[in-house]
Amino acid sequence: MSIFDSFNINSSGMTAQRFRMDIISENIANANTTRTQDGTPYVRKVVTFAEKGTQTPFSRILNERLDHYSGRGVKVTKVQDDTWTQMNVVYDPSHPDADANGYVTYPNVNTVTEMTNLIDASRSYEANATAFNASKNIASRGLELGQGG
Repeated sequence: MSIFDSFNINSSGMTAQRFRMDIISENIANANTTRTQDGTPYVRKVVTFAEKGTQTPFSRILNERLDHYSGRGVKVTKVQDDTWTQMNVVYDPSHPDADANGYVTYPNVNTVTEMTNLIDASRSYEANATAFNASKNIASRGLELGQGG
């Protein structure tokens, strides 16, 4: 594993967490959107991560035998709609999107949950940035030692 591998791993983590923060921001911004372009309420979105460069069993075993490091960071595999959380139904007969019984369906976005997820993503981003800076300092110190200084 070269020093540049650690830079790539940390930068992939920062990129993934920044994307996660973008999706969380979209969820918060649409917390009260009762009608999207297709006429339905906004549905909360969830980001899924996976290890970057996943390998087949054969290549994994081959690389282990060659003492090759297989970790390559993280990647976003999909952004999916949260279909397992109930939508919020509120009685408001004066609302333009109220149904025949006077109920309005609001998005399944819980602002407290989204803010908690935002803090988690922010801390993960900071951890990757700290590790990136530590790797950079190690590389710089190695270059200084190599120059005799």
